[in-house]
Amino acid sequence: MIKIALMEAETPGNIGAICRVMKNFGLTNLILINPQCEYDCNEAIARSKHAKDVLKKAKILKSLSDLKADYIIGTTAIKGNDYNIPRLSLTPEQLAEKIKSQKKNFTILFGREGNGLFNEEIRQCDLIVSIPSDKKYPTLNLSHSVGIICYELFKTEPLEVVPLASAKDKEILFKHLDQQINQMPFTTPEKKETQHFVWRKILNKSMLTKREIFALFGFFKKLK
Repeated sequence: MIKIALMEAETPGNIGAICRVMKNFGLTNLILINPQCEYDCNEAIARSKHAKDVLKKAKILKSLSDLKADYIIGTTAIKGNDYNIPRLSLTPEQLAEKIKSQKKNFTILFGREGNGLFNEEIRQCDLIVSIPSDKKYPTLNLSHSVGIICYELFKTEPLEVVPLASAKDKEILFKHLDQQINQMPFTTPEKKETQHFVWRKILNKSMLTKREIFALFGFFKKLK
């Protein structure tokens, strides 16, 4: 299941337009995290057109910590590099290839109209996706961004499905990983924290299957 989440959305018209484009591509689960506007006002309803049902059943959360999913996929116009690991990203097409036909709960998180997602929010995401755009003006309108990513998800033809690991599977793996890292010597606490973070990002980006997770469980047991 794929859900769309909006962080502190500010414009009712954008929310309505997002409901419409979601339904165009077969998505009906919208989450609004701490909305900063009257999300069910006449403007939002009018812009949603024939997707009023998406708007009506939108789930409201107080904060990002209330968002639960097997994978939270953040979006950003600020692309990462080797010195900005948290924002290293996939393209929408690469994302679609990774998650197509998977029977897991994916939530794609979009940032604020003005400021996007903050760094700490980006760090809480399992994967990051960025839409290629001109460097002179890289930031797209929120509803346009949602539309492009929904289109890429919709157009991908399903192939044979290999079940991905669940959030619980990943939690157990990361517990083993953290135990191993904590036993290793590092010159500073910051370097140890970087290892915790980088390995989580690498493993999340790998979209591990259940079988791969179990193989890693065995590997970490042998390390002990």
